[in-house]
Amino acid sequence: MTDLPATGSTALGRLLPVPLREVWAHEALDFTPWLLANPEVLGEALDMDLEIDSAEHPVGDFSLDLIGTDLRTGRSVVIENQLEATDHSHLGQLLTYAGGTDAANIVWVAKAFREEHRAALDWLNSRTDTETCFFGVEVSAVRIGSSAAAPLLRVVAQPNDWGKTVRAAAQAREGGSSDKAMLYGQFWDRYLTELSGAGLHWTKARKSPKQNWFEMPSGVSGTAFTISFARGRLRSELYLGHSNREVNTTRYQHLLQARDALETSFGADLTFEPLEGKLSCRIADYFEGASIEATNEWDSYLTWFINTQRRLRAALKEIGGIPTAQ
Repeated sequence: MTDLPATGSTALGRLLPVPLREVWAHEALDFTPWLLANPEVLGEALDMDLEIDSAEHPVGDFSLDLIGTDLRTGRSVVIENQLEATDHSHLGQLLTYAGGTDAANIVWVAKAFREEHRAALDWLNSRTDTETCFFGVEVSAVRIGSSAAAPLLRVVAQPNDWGKTVRAAAQAREGGSSDKAMLYGQFWDRYLTELSGAGLHWTKARKSPKQNWFEMPSGVSGTAFTISFARGRLRSELYLGHSNREVNTTRYQHLLQARDALETSFGADLTFEPLEGKLSCRIADYFEGASIEATNEWDSYLTWFINTQRRLRAALKEIGGIPTAQ
């Protein structure tokens, strides 16, 4: 039975559990992409205005499931997820990714939390500084009768007084108009407006990030077009960030062999960076002497970003596109 006795004229349904693998058959191919596309579901559970920027983010020789930002506070968020009960391996990965990204909010999503792993998160929250927060979130799925399955997320570990902390951080950020995160948010707002006005459908982002970089999909797995403020200069690039180092190397070498044709089409020299010792590579152009705080230069920065991205995308298309073979 899926219906409960009626109360007056109202018939009530009954929640029925749904096996997670019936909803998301594969952790990396189904569950991670779902979280990437539906950040508001996890954000609501965590009391965050969560925007997830990318999946399979490289951290050394490893690949972090998801990375994003709590737009309410401007603080970074990393997410490790699994469709089974927690295990020691994922706890180690979580700590590795936290250290490799210097994240402020570290989130572990799992089907169920073993008591020792929940206790480990509580211990970390009690021993780390107030700028570092660990969260444990249990995921399940339910349906009423023959309805579509719906996700249920329950926070089982978080810092003490988390609600007070996040409200205080948000209020402090709203009061700091010169804060760099606020400036980045304002700049990327204008960037999105410029793209819309120019009819450029390079991103589906509805909210602007409050960080120094903006990532746009390329249409090829493991690669992205990214623009950023990078240590006193602007960078416009094709980022080769597949979780498999060999895929990045093969793509990089293919494009390096076509360098002359690529630069001729682009109309200027490009910087080819193999990023020694790291998983990823990039092909980029730079604009020296730039700062997010130079608000009077924002128009020229926007023009440069859009112009270089137009030319880079056109040049790649002219030489046959980004290699897709793995």
